Parts: sequence; C-alpha cells; structure tokens
Amino acid sequence: MWREVREVFMHLFYTPDLLPSGLPNGKKIGEVFYYTLNEEESKHCIRVLRLTIGAQVILIDGKGGWYQAIISDDNPKRCTVKITQSTSEYGKSKFDLHIAIAPTKNMDRLEWFTEKAIEVGIAQISIINCQNSERTVVKAERLNKVAIAAIKQSLKAYLPKINEVMDYKKFMASTKDFTGQKFIAHCYPPISCGEGLVERHHLKNLYQQGNDVLILIGPEGDFSVDEVKLALSNGFNEISLGISRLRTETAALYACTTINILNE
Repeated sequence: MWREVREVFMHLFYTPDLLPSGLPNGKKIGEVFYYTLNEEESKHCIRVLRLTIGAQVILIDGKGGWYQAIISDDNPKRCTVKITQSTSEYGKSKFDLHIAIAPTKNMDRLEWFTEKAIEVGIAQISIINCQNSERTVVKAERLNKVAIAAIKQSLKAYLPKINEVMDYKKFMASTKDFTGQKFIAHCYPPISCGEGLVERHHLKNLYQQGNDVLILIGPEGDFSVDEVKLALSNGFNEISLGISRLRTETAALYACTTINILNE
C-alpha cells in the first residue's frame, strides 16, 4: 500500500482552475467528474512521464485542494483524467510564515531561495526594494514558475503568494495590520537598546510556536540604520541569525528553516 501511494505521489500536476470545494471545472457524466489538463501539463504527463490510460495521478490547485485521479484519455495535448477522490486543505499549516527579502544581484540566488523556502514551508514571499538593494527589477512571473515546480516537487497543495517588488517604506506601511510576530534581521549592534547591549536575541529565542510571523531580510549591504529604526517604530523586533555572516538568500532560508523546526 505504501509503495502504491509513493508511486502516485510522484506524478503531481498543477491545475489552478479546480474548485477548492472538490468539484472540478470539468465535465460531469453521472456522478463522475472528468478534467482536462492544459497543454503544458498534458505534454509533461504523456510525452515526458510517458503515462498512459489507467495511470494514477494527483492534481493540486494551489489552494489546498488535493485530487486523486486516473487518466482516461492520454492525448498529449489534452490529457483527460477522471477524479476519484478529493481532499480540501491538504497539508494546511497551523501558522503563516511571510519573509520579505531584498532582491539579490544574481536572480538565480533569489530563485534558489524561493524554491528551497517553499520545499521547507512558507506562505508568502515579498520582494522589498531597500536603500542598499543591488537590483530593483524582479519578474514575479518567473518566481511563480519556480514556486509551482517547488510545490509539485515537495508534495504541497498550497501555492505561496509571491508579491511584486515594493518600496521598503511602502511595504512597511502595509504591515501595520499584521497581527503576528514581526522581526528584522540585521548586522548592527542592537539599535533599540542603545549602547547598553552588544548582542541581539536569536530568532529561535523570540519566536513563539504557532504564531504567524513576518521576517525582514536585507540586501548584501544590509538595511540602513534608518530602515532598521523605521521597522522598530512599526513593531518589529531585532533578531540575530547566529554568529556567521550570511548571504541574503542563505539568511532568508535559515530563518525559514528555524521557524519550521520550531513548529514541528
């Protein structure tokens, strides 16, 4: 039984137009629902994976819907499947993790972070344009393609939200209604404590299990002091991510991993 489940799990297809209620936007014959994959997913299913009629597959809609299905027509341009079972809120997390990260100079590094963070577990990624940012233009469409591949790879039914690049001050204004814990990671001595303290508290010691959380990760040149002060005035707490100096994408993934481990 476990072997069969693992084999089915290997073949996931992203179908965002399936309804989260479990009833697909397809054709109903009697009590059976049929759904046709788009051309890209049909080609991958039939031409790349070489699946045929009767093969079992999983469809995910990115909104928590998890659908077990069987191929009924193995046309490589419009593969049709029969839905056999559906589950809503599949793998729903008890907390939301939102990381706002300054764009890296090399896009490959930002894409790497997006992929790995989704595999580990994240709900939302924001790209923030900071004073020391080395890049101001990021194509969210490309990151969304990376995200879709990542949820399929890691067997997740939720597609994290990836926001367009936003100016730091404007992003800060958008966080005022956030009710979870808010942190900013930087490399300065603690700014909120004046000169009386030389170390910031580590993220693992400040985060409370089960809480929604928003973490700011700056560019290679770090946040400016004014940016840190602005965050503090908006309810963020300063944190450390350890004694090593980390690249932007490494720091972001470290924070993502820490939160997920603390919630296990």
